[in-house]
Amino acid sequence: MKLNNTTAKKLKRDFPIFKNNPGLIYLDSAATSQRPEIVIRAVDNFIRKENANISRGVYTLAEKATEDYEQSRKSVAKFINAHHEEIVFTKNATEAINLFSYTLKSISPREKNEILLTEMEHHSNLVPWQQMVKRENMELKFIKVKGDFTLDLEDAKNKITDKTAILSFAHVSNVLGTINPVKELIKIARQKNKEIITIVDGAQSVQNIKIDVKKLDCDFLVFSGHKMLGPTGVGILYGKKELLEKMKPFNFGGGMIKKVTLKDAEWANTPYKFEAGTQNIVEVIALSEAIKYIENIGLENIHEWEEELTDYVIKKMREIPEIEIYHPKEKSAGIISFNLSGVHPHDIASLLNDYKICVRAGHHCAMPLMEKLKIPHGGTCRISFYIYNTFEDIDRLVEALKEINKKFNK
Repeated sequence: MKLNNTTAKKLKRDFPIFKNNPGLIYLDSAATSQRPEIVIRAVDNFIRKENANISRGVYTLAEKATEDYEQSRKSVAKFINAHHEEIVFTKNATEAINLFSYTLKSISPREKNEILLTEMEHHSNLVPWQQMVKRENMELKFIKVKGDFTLDLEDAKNKITDKTAILSFAHVSNVLGTINPVKELIKIARQKNKEIITIVDGAQSVQNIKIDVKKLDCDFLVFSGHKMLGPTGVGILYGKKELLEKMKPFNFGGGMIKKVTLKDAEWANTPYKFEAGTQNIVEVIALSEAIKYIENIGLENIHEWEEELTDYVIKKMREIPEIEIYHPKEKSAGIISFNLSGVHPHDIASLLNDYKICVRAGHHCAMPLMEKLKIPHGGTCRISFYIYNTFEDIDRLVEALKEINKKFNK
């Protein structure tokens, strides 16, 4: 489906939140997307008609629940061109990265003692590694962010060495909207260190950029269902099968074992050894419906529409000289951070709420990036688009910002 202002308006009708909140302008999809009726219905239908635990009962309801759960795993795998045995369900992308921080050292050569991140990472792709280096007596290094809000690839080349155990970085910055050159970075890493483990944080990319894990050649990819029209409580960990098989489990309990004695236990095969206990069954099943919805529109179409909206909002916001925009000129997603001179970002967001406009304000779980860029107040306002946004949403935003600006910058 080709997306334009007319089709975006039609798609908006699929989302009950807009019907139930007339006049709502939702510009915070990088925090969480809204859910279409088809996803909400899938949750409701399972609870009302099909509710049962998976991988345990031999009665019809349980077998149907297991079948639907595993079908969703296959849908996710197809979505990123992986094999279904390479898909592990977690509760979110953050949990997936924490799993790595407790398990990857065991499959990395002992002499490799450095972890390389970037200065633009979300705290979820920073804090777990900080804890890992403390536990394992390793060292953290960071690829620099340049003044144009892109990564310094020369710095990356210099910092990837034969001591680098792990390279973990965001595909898309949740603050700047920068689309990082994943394939190029991984290629550089492989050339300099064949044993390096590469992890891509796809939390801000899988919902609007077509990802093929085989072409990217990443070892691991993580993302969350709630940012791609799915329910909360579902994270996805993709890993190359040969690496997942080497990794030890992170959580222990029922569902992830093959055999248990009073003295020891034998783990189930991949991916089940990483899915201890009862999973978020209904949320996983509903995620499959979200993927179908996205695929019917087409990721290429979604990305093109976000580019149009981004170009339009930047052009309109530049009509206000007091606004400073933090966003790269090229290769970006529909995430734009900005500040209004003399006004705290929290105040801007609060005032925009009076216009029924939802934006994010703060450090966006990226405090080191705020410090690096010397951003006033240590935070910004952030707008982020998805398929239900229109030019009219942007017009209302900019008109509201003009009125706010008049109050503070006469």
